[in-house]
Amino acid sequence: MDGGAYSPRTPEDVFRDFRGRRAGLIKALTDDVEEFYQLCDPEKENLCLYGLPNETWDVTLPAEEVPPELPEPALGINFARDGMNDKDWLALVAVHSDAWLLAVAFYFGARFGFDKEARRRLFNMINGLPTIYEVVTGTAKRQSQGREKTPNSSSKNKSNSKMQSQAKTSKMAPPKDDGESEGEGEEEEEEGHGNTLCGACGENYAQDEFWICCDLCEKWFHGKCVRITPARAEHIKQYKCPACSNKRARV
Repeated sequence: MDGGAYSPRTPEDVFRDFRGRRAGLIKALTDDVEEFYQLCDPEKENLCLYGLPNETWDVTLPAEEVPPELPEPALGINFARDGMNDKDWLALVAVHSDAWLLAVAFYFGARFGFDKEARRRLFNMINGLPTIYEVVTGTAKRQSQGREKTPNSSSKNKSNSKMQSQAKTSKMAPPKDDGESEGEGEEEEEEGHGNTLCGACGENYAQDEFWICCDLCEKWFHGKCVRITPARAEHIKQYKCPACSNKRARV
């Protein structure tokens, strides 16, 4: 539908496209659900729900060209609107929207010749986000609450901070004052990390995730986004993120 106007070239570009389309679809199925419901008139022809890179959405007929510029979303989502429970119908549309997002992302991956490593990096960034189905059905929120209530979450956070410090001693959090209590120090550290965004996926810091900082651009990354494990980080004297490594390689 709109593939010609947007030409991502790297896994990070494709992920930004994915994230924009995902945000638009989630908006249609949550904040704008009344408008979305009304547009899906079962009396009309096959309608599709499109997510656009600018975080908007559209309900319209599929593209006329064959083959289309991009993979097409599920056809005829409007036909089942009045024959199902509202929540079940929205969940069904969410599932098909998730499948379409992956199809578009890997279409770009194939079109721009991503190798195995680039495809894996793209999938890891995508997999770091909840699915649209999880957001629409509330599963993502319940999972998040469950992690917060998990026993020993505090000890996990301490362990993660220790691993992070071992991997990047030059980027450690400022040491607490001698008069500062241990609880206050942990609370401030957690709050500070909570404002940090991953340079790859753009998501916030989470308690039970390992992070590593690039020595060149000084951006923080989820270990899973850049395929760095705590064990591997211990043997890295100077870490360079994929973007900085590519820049040096081109030079």
